[in-house]
Amino acid sequence: MRAIVYESHGGPEVLHLAAVPDPQAGPGQVRVRVEAAAVNGWDVKSGAGATGAPAPTSAVVPGLEVAGVVDQVGPPGGDGATGVAPGDRVVGFAVGGGYAELALTSVFARVPDGLAAADAVTLPVAAETATRVLRLLDVRSGETLLVHGASGSVGELAVQLAVRRGARVIGTASQRNQDRVAALGATPTTYGAGLVERVRALAPDGVDAVLDATGAGVLPDSIALRGGTDRIVTIADDAAADLGVQASWRSERDAGELAEAVDALARGELTTTVGAVLPLADAPRAHELVETGRAGGKVVLVP
Repeated sequence: MRAIVYESHGGPEVLHLAAVPDPQAGPGQVRVRVEAAAVNGWDVKSGAGATGAPAPTSAVVPGLEVAGVVDQVGPPGGDGATGVAPGDRVVGFAVGGGYAELALTSVFARVPDGLAAADAVTLPVAAETATRVLRLLDVRSGETLLVHGASGSVGELAVQLAVRRGARVIGTASQRNQDRVAALGATPTTYGAGLVERVRALAPDGVDAVLDATGAGVLPDSIALRGGTDRIVTIADDAAADLGVQASWRSERDAGELAEAVDALARGELTTTVGAVLPLADAPRAHELVETGRAGGKVVLVP
C-alpha cells in the first residue's frame, strides 16, 4: 500500500509517500480502507522529535485518527472487533499510523449513513480529550466554564458538551473566530493582554472551572481568575507542574463514548469544523497548516 512516512525527525519536509507492507489485523483489531485521516498537533510534534521519543530506526507512518470501510477483521481479542464485519464504515484511533491507504484500529465506532468520513474523522481525539477534561473539572449545570482556545478542535467540542450539561461557557479565540465561538453556544472574548479584566466583566461572580487547550501561557491568568489552582486543567502547557496546575495528557479511549459523539454529530447535535481536505501526498502541506494554526479547523488527508 501507499503511505506517508518519515525515517528521521524534522519538519514537514521529512514526510513523503512510500510503498509499505499492508498491515494485518491482530486480535481485537479491524483493518480499514482509509477514506479520511486526520492531522493533529501530536503528529507534527512526533515528526519533529518534540515528544521525547527516540529517533526512528525504520519508516514511521504518522496519524492518530482514521475513518473508512472495514476490509479485514482480526481474531477475537479484547472488545474492539465485536459486532463488526467487512463493508462496515467506522471511525477510530489508528494503530500504527493512519496516513495510509490501509490502517488498523481497535477502538472505533460505526459511522452512520449520511455522515461523511472527513467529518467523522474529526472526532476521536477531540471528543476523547474534551470528555476527559470535563470529567476531571466536574463541570455542572449552572456553573461558568472558561475555555481557552474555544475555536480549536478540542475547544469547540468542550464548549458544546459543557453547554449541553447546562453550564455557561466563556470561550477565548482570535478576533476572526468570535462569531464562530458564539455559534457554539459560548460567550466569546479575545485572548491576550487584558484577558483577566475582560473575563471578570463577563463573569462578575467568577469562573468555576478553566480548560486550557492552547498552551499559550494563559495559566497565570487562569489562576488569577480562579483565585487558586483548583479546577484548572491544561492539555497543552508544560508549565503546569511548576504552577501547581493539573495537566491531563493520557488518553482514555472508549468506544462507547466515541459512538455517542459520532451519533450526536450525525444528528446535528454536535458540530466540528473541517479546515482543509488535502490529498494524502500533500501531508507536508497539512503539517504546515497545523503547525501555523492557520487551517481554520481540522486538517484531513484523503488517500
